[in-house]
Amino acid sequence: MIPYRVLWWVVFAVMAIPLLQLIAFAFTGGLGANPIEFINRHLGDWALRSLLVALSATPLKILFGWTWAVRMRRMLGLWAFAYVALHITNYVAIDQFFDWAAIGTDLVKRTYITVGMGAFTILFTLAATSNKRAIKYMGGKAWIRVHKYVYGAAILGCWHYYAMVKADVLPPLIHIAILTGLLGIRIWHNIKTKKT
Repeated sequence: MIPYRVLWWVVFAVMAIPLLQLIAFAFTGGLGANPIEFINRHLGDWALRSLLVALSATPLKILFGWTWAVRMRRMLGLWAFAYVALHITNYVAIDQFFDWAAIGTDLVKRTYITVGMGAFTILFTLAATSNKRAIKYMGGKAWIRVHKYVYGAAILGCWHYYAMVKADVLPPLIHIAILTGLLGIRIWHNIKTKKT
């Protein structure tokens, strides 16, 4: 059995790989012909993947009894938020260069950006309350209710990805299928638990 602290650092290091990969691309000319778009896509892809990884913790416990996965869930969720925050920052600061009028127009005209901002708002709220002080202030039951909105963020994230893609819809459909499976396991477990 791997000690919890060692496992925590291993998972942390694995979650950092996409960010380190992006930094390596920046120094080796691997960002392609449109580096801003490449960075945005890379960060967005890993934001959604990280969120799905975080959401897999409870299903893994249900299916295989992996309690260690649940213990990693908060850290995984914070990594997902970090990638989302970097994704948004790249869009606002580098892509749009803080042109608030253009950003406002995008929010109105481009549904996928509106939906993406909705997902970011939820994840920001969850990240801000993912600490012991927030749990104590809100109360355990209220805190759990609020943090179930993470599924709403994941649904909006998948919607954002699907609506953004113009040609190859297979990757967003794979993400949607994974999220559907994770939600299905949770629903099946809740129904099974209520029956017993």
